[in-house]
Amino acid sequence: MSPSETPAQALFRDQYTGVHASLLDLARDRFSALLARMFDGTDDSFFELANHAHTNNEQNRFFEAMREIRIRRRVIEADFLADLEAEFNAPGHQQQDIRAAAEEVDMDSLSLVQNDALEESVAITSMVTKARANFAGELLSFQARVSSLYVHASSQNPVNPLDPDFVARTFLEVCHRSDLAMEIRERLILLKQFDREVLSHLGGVLEDGNRLLVASGILPNLKLGIQKSPGSASDSSLQATKTSATARNIDTPTDTSSDSAITSADRVAAQQQGEALFSQLQSLMASIRSKKGPVAETGGRTAPPDNVHYIADRQLYGALANIQEQISEQALDDTEVLAVDMRASLDRFLAKHHTDGPPPALSQADEDLINLVSMLFEFILQDYNLSAPVQVLISRLQIPILKVAIKDKAFFSKPSHPARKLLNSVAKAGIGWSDFSERRRDKLYGEIHSIVERILNDYDGDLSLFQSLNDEFDTFLAREDRKASLVEQRTRESEVGRVRAQRAHRVVERLLQAKMEGGDLPDSAIRLLRNGWSQVMFLAFLKEESEHRFNQTVRVVDELTWCLQSRINRAGRERWVKIVPQLLKNLKSGLQDVSYDPAETEQLIIELKRDLTAHFKLASASTQPGDQDDVVGAPRSSVLTADIEAAKNAIERQTEIEDAALIEYLNRVDQLRPGAWVEYSLVNGSQFRCKLSTTIEETGTMIFVNRLGLKVVEKSRAEVAHELRRGRVKFLQDGMLVDRAMDAVMSNLRKISGKAA
Repeated sequence: MSPSETPAQALFRDQYTGVHASLLDLARDRFSALLARMFDGTDDSFFELANHAHTNNEQNRFFEAMREIRIRRRVIEADFLADLEAEFNAPGHQQQDIRAAAEEVDMDSLSLVQNDALEESVAITSMVTKARANFAGELLSFQARVSSLYVHASSQNPVNPLDPDFVARTFLEVCHRSDLAMEIRERLILLKQFDREVLSHLGGVLEDGNRLLVASGILPNLKLGIQKSPGSASDSSLQATKTSATARNIDTPTDTSSDSAITSADRVAAQQQGEALFSQLQSLMASIRSKKGPVAETGGRTAPPDNVHYIADRQLYGALANIQEQISEQALDDTEVLAVDMRASLDRFLAKHHTDGPPPALSQADEDLINLVSMLFEFILQDYNLSAPVQVLISRLQIPILKVAIKDKAFFSKPSHPARKLLNSVAKAGIGWSDFSERRRDKLYGEIHSIVERILNDYDGDLSLFQSLNDEFDTFLAREDRKASLVEQRTRESEVGRVRAQRAHRVVERLLQAKMEGGDLPDSAIRLLRNGWSQVMFLAFLKEESEHRFNQTVRVVDELTWCLQSRINRAGRERWVKIVPQLLKNLKSGLQDVSYDPAETEQLIIELKRDLTAHFKLASASTQPGDQDDVVGAPRSSVLTADIEAAKNAIERQTEIEDAALIEYLNRVDQLRPGAWVEYSLVNGSQFRCKLSTTIEETGTMIFVNRLGLKVVEKSRAEVAHELRRGRVKFLQDGMLVDRAMDAVMSNLRKISGKAA
């Protein structure tokens, strides 16, 4: 003990290490989780911003920011936690460095400060002020208690390693140290995310810290008269802390009697429905046994002797847990489905642990329950709709689901049962997953793998585990589906545009070919129509709402060919003189609208004027009195429409030829809706899964994407129908897996029971 220390301080110093270590671990764990959530949210935010960007440059900036965050986040997290630990170990030193850096920005001499640094400083000051106002009570309590840990701290010189100013400026400092290459706009978005996801939850960290210090005997009776405003952020933080405390079985006084009564009544009703359904299934199985003889009554085994000891549910539960431990030695990463002969495993376990007295045996109800769950999993593991990698993982859950059914028969009758709902969600989410080789790098597979692993390791009869996993999985899927839907939307828009553009090119090409056939057009006209005017027609065709504009472009072609091909009498010459000036004006204006090369446009117009003049003179000179024009004026609208429709129909006849044998399969293809999953089998024996994103009505083109929203295949209606007839494509069902399994088992039992009768 040093001369300056009191005996009480010396005694407390002996306790410092344990309390300090616990407090530091708590702070490190909470901030690690908050930072992880913050960075995940930032990634999603930049992705959304990029997809709604107005320019390519803006979009690239957001994507680059997202890439920088992904690269630097581990370094930032590690440095932040290291600085936090340093502040806990030597309070004040880190804060002095941070304050010195802040003072450089807050000086009056702002001419020396970059605008970016000033904006960052304003953002930090704003979030710190808000946090101090919202968590005033928690901050003062924590500061008073944590100062007691340090000998040299006092009421005049307190310490607080969780001061909002230190927390916020430390984050900014480690971002600078990590060389985070982002513009100020993106950096401010990152700081906003830090405020929302980290600093706004500081109240919960302080509350947990205060609770730990009180439990360690540090100022347990401390009272501070801080009045909180109703609905403040600290109130919500405190409520979150209470919720967290409840999850950790910490007593928090709340009035939940009415909610508990409702929940209890619902639970009883669901259990009764489950028992009733199970009784129906038992009756069907009993009927089958009675018709097939005594051996069938026990599932093909010799009936147990009369002097047996039927084990209780608790003993069966323990036996299943023991068997599960043995099976769990088989790695989750195996690529083979785990088929468990539950009855044989239980027989071996019971025989091994039987010492004296009547031999243990299963009651008929337990036999039926085991057989029912086995039938459910037999259907699940034979269901081709379930992707193979997910099928392998679900096969590991047979024993946990049997344990669920022993505890709660509502599993069989209640679609919203937590365990049933989780199985359905996992199966539906994994329908598009098929490649084992990619599983280690795939987020979805990793999430499902984690769910299965937690059930195997943590399920002890408490169904809240399944509910918790359901909530986490729903949150994960919502985030991933949002990303995939944005990618799919861009894919769909791109493909629709591409297919329509191809069709437009073909229609324009056929129209020009038809208009130019049989005519001896000069080179200037041919070049203008094929190289320049075809682009004008193409863009006009794509603008469906301006079909009149496309008709006008076709009319220009008709007028040009008439002026260059027809014999001209006196009336024709008058018409020719009237048409040509407007024709040249329309040609030049159209080419300018599509940004055709100005120099080339001028050259083509000059050459075309020369050729038109030459043709006019030649045609006028060769025309005798009384001759009629080959074409009287420009074509009528009805003729134009007929020409256009003929070109379109020619394209459509080329894209799809239907024969009578294909009609049945085409009808099935037409029933396929966007979002429906299919599986393609390739000639090399491999398969891949994809879903229909859209069907382009004009061409019958069907665009299929993978579960990430990226295009994988493009087929016409006829091509899909041909593949369907050859068995190279299967339409998958993405309905509720357990519901389909229950329907199949019930139907199968009724069928067998009827045959046995």
